[in-house]
Amino acid sequence: MAQEVIIWHNPRCSKSREALKLLQEKGIEPKIYKYLDEHPTKEQIVELLKMLGARPRDIMRTKEKLYKELGLKDVEDDEKLIEAMVEHPRLIERPIVVENGKAVLGRPPEKVLELVGA
Repeated sequence: MAQEVIIWHNPRCSKSREALKLLQEKGIEPKIYKYLDEHPTKEQIVELLKMLGARPRDIMRTKEKLYKELGLKDVEDDEKLIEAMVEHPRLIERPIVVENGKAVLGRPPEKVLELVGA
């Protein structure tokens, strides 16, 4: 039986909308997690990083004005980077699609299709 597909989605982001559309065109209706509305917990981000096999900075929007304002470029402590994402979820790159204990960052959006085998 297929596992639930979840997309960490920002409807205002064109890449996120494009990834969602690609999934829907393949007949996949993912659960939409609007992480900007329902802030993720530290535990959720840590779990997501494990699934991605990534470090915190790998999923951060390093060109975001807020990233520069918070001085995160100079932060080496992963815990502090995770805390920044919990406090400011817009720092999280999107979209991220999760299925069956694995995740992929949809940059470019077509990468999400690798995860769902579509």
